[in-house]
This record gives sequence, C-alpha cells and structure tokens, in this order.
Amino acid sequence: MAYIGNTDADRRIMLDRLGLSSIDDLFTDIPADHRFPELELPPAQTELELLRDIESLAAQNAAGSGMLSFVGAGVYRHFIPAIVSYLSGRGEFATAYTPYQAEASQGTVQTIFEYQSMVADLLGMDVVNASHYDGSTAVAEAAIMAVRSTRGRSQVVLSGTLHPEYIQVTRTYLKPQGIAIDVVDPPEAAGSTGPTMESLLAAIGDDTACLIVQNPDFLGRYVDLRGLADQVHERGALLVVHIDPIATALFTSPGALGADIVTGEGQPLGIPLSYGGPYLGIFAARKELVRKMPGRLAGQTTDTTGARGFVLTLNTREQHIRRDKATSNICTNQGLMALRATIYLAAMGPKGLSQAARLCWQNAHHAARLLAEIPGCSVLPDLFFKEFVLRTPVPAADVIARAAGAGVVPGLALDRYYPERTHEILIAVTEAYARADIERLADAVREAVTRTADAHAGKEALR
Repeated sequence: MAYIGNTDADRRIMLDRLGLSSIDDLFTDIPADHRFPELELPPAQTELELLRDIESLAAQNAAGSGMLSFVGAGVYRHFIPAIVSYLSGRGEFATAYTPYQAEASQGTVQTIFEYQSMVADLLGMDVVNASHYDGSTAVAEAAIMAVRSTRGRSQVVLSGTLHPEYIQVTRTYLKPQGIAIDVVDPPEAAGSTGPTMESLLAAIGDDTACLIVQNPDFLGRYVDLRGLADQVHERGALLVVHIDPIATALFTSPGALGADIVTGEGQPLGIPLSYGGPYLGIFAARKELVRKMPGRLAGQTTDTTGARGFVLTLNTREQHIRRDKATSNICTNQGLMALRATIYLAAMGPKGLSQAARLCWQNAHHAARLLAEIPGCSVLPDLFFKEFVLRTPVPAADVIARAAGAGVVPGLALDRYYPERTHEILIAVTEAYARADIERLADAVREAVTRTADAHAGKEALR
C-alpha cells in the first residue's frame, strides 16, 4: 500500500497481539461467499466518454418535475419554502464539518441546538439528538437503546405495519448482537390492516425490551395510541413510536401519549426527494434515558465572561470516548439535513406547520373520495393522514403502468413488499398538490382501470 507505512513485520506484531493467524481472520464475521466479490467493472473511460454514459443513463429516468407522482412509502413531496435552500446553500453551512472543536464551530453547534429544541417541542419529548442517517437507522438504534436501557432483556417486538425496509434494516443491526425480533402480523394478505393493539401487547414477554409501532403506519393508518404506553410499561418494556413529523402538528404528540423513544424520517421537513437521499433520522427520548442515547447532543452554556455559548455534551460515540463505553458508532449528525429541517421549522412556524398538516389530511381524503367512486375500486383504512391504500379490480402494476404513460404515477404497488397484494396501490397526497392535480389523478386511474379491464377481457375472449 503506497500510503500505509506498515511493514509485514508490523502486521505480524498486530496479528499476534490480536491472537489471529492472518488478516483473513479479521473478516470471519462476513459470510464467506460475500467476501471480496468480483466487481466486474467496465474498462476505464475518458472524461468525455464517461459524461456521455452518465447522460444516457440519466435520460432513462423520469424527472420528478415532469411527472405527477403520488408515490410516498416513507418519502414525500412537500412544499419547501425557498429560504430553506437559500440559507442552507451558503458556503459556511454547506462546507462545515463535524464540530469537534466547539470554540471553532459555534454556528454549527448552535444550529444543532436549535434543531434539537424545535424538534423536542414538536414531539413533546425531553431530548433530541443530532442525528441519524435516516428513519430506518433511527428505528434500529432505538431498539438497541431499549435493550441497553432495560438491562438484560434481549428481544424487541415490531408492529407488522412498520415500514418493511425499516424492519429489514433493524434485522441487519440486531442480528449480529443476538437480539431477537418478533414482527407481529405483517399485512401480507389483501385488504389486511395489520396487527391490533391486543395482538401487539400479547407479543410482549418477560424478555421484551420494547414495542416499536409506526403512526401513521406504513399503510397510512392513524392508530389511537392512548393508553398503550401504560400497558407496555406494566410489562416492563419501553414504547418506541415512529412518526411522520408533519402529522405531529395535527395529532397528539407522541410524548404526550407516553412514548419513551420517538423516531422519525425527517425528509418531510424541508428536504427534497433527491432520488433517495441524503435524509435525516429523527431520534428523541425521555430525560431518564439520555445517558443511553446514541448520537450527538448540543447544549447551551456560558463562557468565562458570561457570554452564551454552545457545546457538544454526552458524546457517547466511539470517536469521543473509549470504544467499550460507546453507545453507538454512528459517524454523522446529518448536519446539512438537520440545518434544512431547522430552517424549515423556523420558517413555517407552528401555524404554518399545522396548516400544512391540515391540507395533507384534506387533500388525501378528497383524493380517496374521488378514487373510491371508480367502479370496482375501494379505499382502506378508514382513518388515515396523508396516505391510503386503493384496491383495484385489476392488477395494480398494470394500472400504474398505464397511468404513468399519461404522465401520472398513482402510487406504489403494494406487491413490491407483500407479494399477495397484487391489486392494491399505496397513494400519498400532501399539501403540495392542487385540486386539479388530484382530479387528474382520479381521471388517470379511472382511464387506466377501464383500459386494463378491457385488455384483460379481450385476452379472455381470444382464449
């Protein structure tokens, strides 16, 4: 290695100290068939050739601005005030690095402090960190924190209507640590709305560290969580609630409902779709759990002259203290995304955020009413926020493909995650859509359902 000065003798000394015979022994935790895969990369290209290839690949994508899309499933199109991109794009923010030295990073640390303060107020929680990669990693870290906080319990219960990808990420995090996962009643059958409160509580045993629920859940359903925290606590476990931050402006905060840990995907707070990221993992907890909390916390203090200042505190990460004492190895505070969320919340204010939430509710329910009028179609669940499931009389994939040909993407076919749900579309409608957009959605779906049904009837006639 041209840039690493270790000699063979140096490596031998390090391996001996670790009790290993070869460097290969360092990788035994990785399944053998996944070690050192052949990348099969194409030959090197000139800059001009590379640009041509990239442009040809980009041309295969449909730009979000050129399609009317109602795809949600964890990532949503919301209105973003122009001030968010303007301020967050300033050089002193866009180039700022991790604030290890508070005296040289007061602007960044203050931003983190303001982010924490506003999100804590929004969620009704005592303390918020800054932060996690995205909503899925926040959920996984919440499960690990719950196990650590309940001292000896080594199982977590997940609601089956938690985002399927969040369940996958949580499995990835927890399996190497020997933490068992029980996913209760995933909504695999057509028309299913997932587990009941009774089935979730029944799954909590003596070894359960926490129950994790999503509200609104993956299918859009808003669940009444009143009283759930008390029943979870009676069983000795913690309650983790994964939220939509916009919905918290309309419904009772998770903190007021007794949640111990709250996670969320911060993308709706002023962060564009960006083809899948980067996003922002929201993570909040009760004060009693703060010393078990992963990630960074910024605090307010005074300097020797009495002037207000900001510092990082309780930095229980391996970069700051001994590895065996660290609560997490996350290496980001998603600073730029947290900054966007901070500017968004400040610009919108409580009134603006509440108005956006109400418009989400009104637009989504208006869309559901129009779509339910299409012959053969129906909507579930009954109580939802900005997302719902449309059941179609013909395969959902065909409906989506035909509507997309007319410039409208109605939503996500649920058989992507639940193979048996072939006639259902998950549709998201936010405040960013005008009534004309919603009417265009209904017209496109009606036309696609009719044409698909006619095409299927024609095939049957030919048989």
